[in-house]
Amino acid sequence: MLRAKARSEGLLLMATMKLLKTVEALSALGHEGRLSVFRLLVRAGKDGLPAGEIARKLNVLPNTLSASLTVLANAGLVHSRRDGRSIIYSADYERMSNLLGYLMEDCCNGNAAICAPLMVIADRAACCD
Repeated sequence: MLRAKARSEGLLLMATMKLLKTVEALSALGHEGRLSVFRLLVRAGKDGLPAGEIARKLNVLPNTLSASLTVLANAGLVHSRRDGRSIIYSADYERMSNLLGYLMEDCCNGNAAICAPLMVIADRAACCD
């Protein structure tokens, strides 16, 4: 009985953590500038882009871009790496796929007419891992 209760509490904690991580990611993407940065990085692929190039392509000030990248990184949506004097940012495709998967977990109560097109999108995102 204690094991069942502990397991149940563990599953509830995992579900709560998943929900909180999802809220954090959606909150990070819930700003026009941050969403634009993230979408640009998704299009850039695994090689990513230097911060200066992101700023030029989106016509955004460096300090604004820095704040946006910090929020996206804290939500686990982007990674950075140093390449000489540049910092290269790239989207975290696994995190993006997990986010889409979580949002579609109980999609449309199994209604294939609604779910099928959404699953195609989710499958395309998963191929980027």
